[in-house]
Amino acid sequence: WVASSLEADPIHGVELKSPASLTARELAEVHTQEYVDAMQYGRQPLATSSGFTWDPKVWDAVRAANGGVVEAAWRALRKREVSGSLSSGLHHARAGRGGGFCTFNGLAVAANQLRNEAGVLILDLDAHMGGGTYSLVKDWHGVYHLDIAVCPMVDRYEPERSGRATLDVIQDAQTYLPTLRARLKDAERLVEGGLVNVLLYNAGMDVHGACSIGGLRGMNDDIVEVRERTVFEWSRSMNLPVAFVLAGGYEGGEMTREHLVRLHRYTIEAAADA
Repeated sequence: WVASSLEADPIHGVELKSPASLTARELAEVHTQEYVDAMQYGRQPLATSSGFTWDPKVWDAVRAANGGVVEAAWRALRKREVSGSLSSGLHHARAGRGGGFCTFNGLAVAANQLRNEAGVLILDLDAHMGGGTYSLVKDWHGVYHLDIAVCPMVDRYEPERSGRATLDVIQDAQTYLPTLRARLKDAERLVEGGLVNVLLYNAGMDVHGACSIGGLRGMNDDIVEVRERTVFEWSRSMNLPVAFVLAGGYEGGEMTREHLVRLHRYTIEAAADA
């Protein structure tokens, strides 16, 4: 839907490219071989642990979707520009299983590939907590994880006192942007100290109050649009290359398809402006 929108109504400076798919070997660097094999060959119950029905095309789809994340991350780092992937369904996937509509964790796969060359900051602004991502990256030197969620019940975890991860769960929409700005301010020391060289941004739209899965009352279009501009303006002010991915946002109830696409376009417009 988002790609079709960009083709029908282009955003200046945005170029759509097809991603290179990840290999089974690349996925197995982060996920267990058993789980990778299960997704490739449809072995149950792991093949449907994300919540999606499995068929042979799923393997190609998830390798392409996660390949887009990795390719965007490398492009951001090496070309020092804004890049992104129109894929989602990442941050609940753990080493040996999927969950919450997430099959493989492209955020962790990308961070794993980059961390020998650069310090990586993962900023997760999906409505739900990214416990899958945290379970994978929490012990990785040079990878930092900032998670601001609005739904207190899904994929909960407690960050260890390592200084490499923070988790905030916001219950009042009026405190959302101040919390984000405070966390980004704290992260400036990581960038200025040379500990972080690239930002991976998980831009979830299920925070919106109209979203029936995770939405927070009072989170409206204006707050979401300001959030997107805040993230990309901060990265530009820090001269920090950024790769974004689309994340949660669900059609149904008060959330129409057109509204959801418009929210995702806020991310892409802010990225293009940066």
